[in-house]
Amino acid sequence: MNNIKKNTEETSDFLKSLGFPSLEVLDTFTHFDFTLPGRRVLLIGPMGSGKTEFAARVWRDANIAQKKSDKVKKATSYKNVDRRNVFFIRSQVDGDRFHDYPDDALAFRSGYVRCGKNIAKIKDSFGLEKVIEDNPTVGTYIIDEASFFDERLAYVVRNNSLDKGIMFIFPTLILNFRRDLFNSTARLMLDVATDVIPLTAYCEHPDCLDHAFFTYRYYKVDNKECPALYFDPLIIVGGDRVKSSSLEPDYEARCDKHHFLPGKEYTYYHLKPLGELAARGEFGPLKEELYNIKENIEKSHLYINIHSRYKSYENADVYYNSLLPDNISEKALLYLYCEQNLVSQELLIEIANELNLDKKYLEKVAFDNRRPINF
Repeated sequence: MNNIKKNTEETSDFLKSLGFPSLEVLDTFTHFDFTLPGRRVLLIGPMGSGKTEFAARVWRDANIAQKKSDKVKKATSYKNVDRRNVFFIRSQVDGDRFHDYPDDALAFRSGYVRCGKNIAKIKDSFGLEKVIEDNPTVGTYIIDEASFFDERLAYVVRNNSLDKGIMFIFPTLILNFRRDLFNSTARLMLDVATDVIPLTAYCEHPDCLDHAFFTYRYYKVDNKECPALYFDPLIIVGGDRVKSSSLEPDYEARCDKHHFLPGKEYTYYHLKPLGELAARGEFGPLKEELYNIKENIEKSHLYINIHSRYKSYENADVYYNSLLPDNISEKALLYLYCEQNLVSQELLIEIANELNLDKKYLEKVAFDNRRPINF
């Protein structure tokens, strides 16, 4: 019982640290309750915590509930909307995930359920409105990775839940690999939520069995674990497949101790100020830093910062490994362009050409992060 109490307290403290309002933290359920109208339920947790599998359980429960009597239907319906009628929504941007499954699959790491016609891939909140309009009897929408969508989605959800009694369930990352709120959409989802169901996983570090709240991003170079630097691109599509790649990351659920995140100080102490100089027309210092990272990394501010901060750490070798993956200069430039808006498209193209950067990588990642560029 002491462990249960401790886990509950840890979950409560974690949610408070994210700025959650006073929401009811629900216990694990055996069957889902479709009788309550207008709920907006966040399923949060790191990658691998079972968010989408939890949503699949809701789908299976709905199939069972649909076999019940008209008396049950009355309890789960508002006008012609029946919350036992479930529809699954996925982002078009996230289409590379689970590519080996059927097109109508609500897929998770250990399997999938078939959704038939009750599934759609949408681009944005306008696409969600169209799906709702075309399916007037659907009463529950499961929207996978809602943080991938535009901010307007939060209000489409709230208005339809209030006006029509529709229930929305969101298996989604609230925190990104940086342990920051994923984006402004994630923040708005917190604002409009009525319930939150936090899920954890075992820390996937081989020496640990603690609870994991955080998603850890890393690369593999010569079979070495290479933590993603803080300025790594926010969105890299296709993260659920193991890749063992220098360019495409893998993910694990990790506890605080084993969630390695080098480069945060460097990002704000060096990289962003260099971007601010570039925004004022002083391009030279940024170009010099990106050149050093690409051609002679030990001369870069990045290497100097990693060396000075982590050389005496117990896991110093893991932190140094963060400098092994390819395209670190490209990632730094993309951070300033996509997230900080300090580098213009014209300057990005100029730097890419001058330093012979990986243009294909720049184009793909910029597109995935909604800042497309064309060389």
